[in-house]
Amino acid sequence: MADKKAILKVDGIDEALELPVYEGTVGPDVVDVRSLTSKGLFTYDPGFMSTAATESKITYIDGAAGILLHRGYPIEQLAEKSDYLETCYLLIHGELPNAEQKATFVSTIKNHTMVHEQLSHFFNGFRRDAHPMAVMCGVVGALSAFYHDSLDIHDDHHRLVSAHRLIAKMPTLAAMVYKYSIGQPFMYPRNELSYSENFLHMMFNTPCDEKKISPILAKAMDRIFLLHADHEQNASTSTVRLAGSTGANPFACIASGIAALWGPAHGGANEAVLNMLAEIGDESNIDAFIAKAKDKDDPFRLMGFGHRVYKNFDPRAKVMKQTCDEVLSELGMLDDPLLKIAMKLEKIATEDEYFVKRGLYPNVDFYSGIILKAIGIPTEMFTVIFATGRTPGWIAHWNEMISSDYRIGRPRQLYTGHAKRDYPA
Repeated sequence: MADKKAILKVDGIDEALELPVYEGTVGPDVVDVRSLTSKGLFTYDPGFMSTAATESKITYIDGAAGILLHRGYPIEQLAEKSDYLETCYLLIHGELPNAEQKATFVSTIKNHTMVHEQLSHFFNGFRRDAHPMAVMCGVVGALSAFYHDSLDIHDDHHRLVSAHRLIAKMPTLAAMVYKYSIGQPFMYPRNELSYSENFLHMMFNTPCDEKKISPILAKAMDRIFLLHADHEQNASTSTVRLAGSTGANPFACIASGIAALWGPAHGGANEAVLNMLAEIGDESNIDAFIAKAKDKDDPFRLMGFGHRVYKNFDPRAKVMKQTCDEVLSELGMLDDPLLKIAMKLEKIATEDEYFVKRGLYPNVDFYSGIILKAIGIPTEMFTVIFATGRTPGWIAHWNEMISSDYRIGRPRQLYTGHAKRDYPA
């Protein structure tokens, strides 16, 4: 039931229109405009910046206050006290697991990490120099050809099995994409390793040289996955939901999310950070690039600073900075030229009045890009890492929609083309 009402008067319509207004748990009120269609009216909202397309209980963001909550839990607390797989469980099930539930969930994920052996042959159809996201779109979408025993989207158990398979197999496929690009053999996952240890093992070990995975690097990888696990109704999540509203299978829906994430305006931010550092090239050039960033007539922008949603600070960045310091110390890379540029930029952005006044603080992409480079992951793989971490968020939103009384998505338009006209004689 509506908590309030909004009154809308439109020229040409005699009576005022009453529109229900709903209050969420937190956040802005929402005006229900569905009845406008019967009056011959649509709303106009390019980019859907003022439109709530759905009701959700999963994630809440207050960009002005720098707040990010997953099922009510602040992201800072989850990053400090939880881990990635527990956060996956939270996003999908709505509550934190008890010890037994967590052990069962972790065991289930570990036992689903292998992919069908025949899937490895798919890689031979791609060029070795193909962009990793192009390959990920293909192989994730192809999963539905192998796991068609759980594709009834209206069956709760089928949806859960598909969720487990996707979360478990994404790091395996991501590592396979990397190994294929460099001509190394695929590495099988090992059940005794943790989720993030397994990913690093499959990325960097070979059959002739299996090294122990550093706990600090594994923790950093786990934290990167966790901090990217969900971010409310962003472009890729909305894409997953729109694809899901057609009744498409979950593997196809997640592949559509990967395709949307591939766009540089969405998932390519941490890759752009490394490209920017390479463009700056040397610490001696920093002052000149800072001046370019402050010049409103210069197209150059500092990548990894500020955020479209967070107008004050990115709550994930503080946690990621701590992890960044730990990784650089562990690897002895404090003297790396690009990383020295990054650290000086960080200092300037947190102290210079121009950046502070505009809220252009280092964001999660700034630090995650530095960490991934330090670990040895090439920049073209960064968005694949993002997609791997974001998978539980995509699944949670898809599952929430399928579990509700949903309708196929159908945005409207403001038509400004020709009116009806006759074909010339």
